[in-house]
Parts: sequence; C-alpha cells; structure tokens
Amino acid sequence: MTVVRGRVWKYGDNVSTDLIFPGQYTYTLRDPDEMARHVLENLDPRFAREVRPGDIIVAGRNWGCGSSREQAVTALKHAGVSAIIAKSFARIYFRNAINNGLLPVICPAAVEAIQAGETVEVDLRTWIVRCAAGEFPFAPLSPTVLEILQAGGLIPLLRRKLGTTPPEERP
Repeated sequence: MTVVRGRVWKYGDNVSTDLIFPGQYTYTLRDPDEMARHVLENLDPRFAREVRPGDIIVAGRNWGCGSSREQAVTALKHAGVSAIIAKSFARIYFRNAINNGLLPVICPAAVEAIQAGETVEVDLRTWIVRCAAGEFPFAPLSPTVLEILQAGGLIPLLRRKLGTTPPEERP
C-alpha cells in the first residue's frame, strides 16, 4: 500500500458509527461480507449496492463519532473501501480503522476541494492527496502505523511476527 486510488463517495460532518453500520445489526450479523451489504444504508441506501473495490470515502469533521463499534470499520473495509479522507475522525474510529487495515487520512483542505464521483489518489510515499483541484499534503503516519496498515491490520501483523499466520493467509 503505497498509492491508493479510487472513486469518491462524499459525506458531511458527524457521520456516526450508527449511520455507518446500523445498530439493529450489531448483535445479529457476524460475517463481514454480510455486514458490508448493510453499510451506510440509513445514510445512503445506494452505497452498498454501488460501491466498488478501491473506492474512497471523503468526509467532514468527526467521521465515526458515537459508539465504539468496530463493525463500522469492518463493514466499510469488506465493502471494498480503501481509504477515508476526512477533516477529522472520532478518536476510537481512527484507531479501529488502523487496527483493521483501513487507511484513515486527515486532510481538511483536500476534503474541501474533492468532488463526489471524481477519482482521487492518496500517495503514502509523498504524503499527498491528489485530486482534480490539485495536490494537498497531509501529516505522515508513523512507521508503526504504516506497518500495521500494510499488513492489513493489527491481527495479521501480529500473526506474521509470531509466525502463526494460517497457510491460507500467507502472501
């Protein structure tokens, strides 16, 4: 994961984990792919049907506020979302995204410039978001966070380091 490129879905401020993953499924759905079929259904009913692998979410302030439910990250990741570019994230959501291998980028200027439906690029070599309106730098992620993201999340990274990666998950 050095460059992530995808089509943009754009949302506003304060999108909660209840809107990302509807609360009525919290204790009934366990399969990540099934979770993905319901992601954002109360905010944007067409999202789960039309999202494509690699798509990117662009959001306003406080993406992922509300409860700490991890399904709000799992559902987006299994729907194919490759990154979320936001003005800011709820603290727990930001960490859940990293731990689950979903790239969170804080870049308010890019959020203002990006239009829904355009293709954008997040370059982790130069720490720049590229879109039709130009290039927007963002704060680099730490080497440790980048290692977690590149492994696909914290569990895959720990399995690899401990030598306990199941054969079907080995590169």
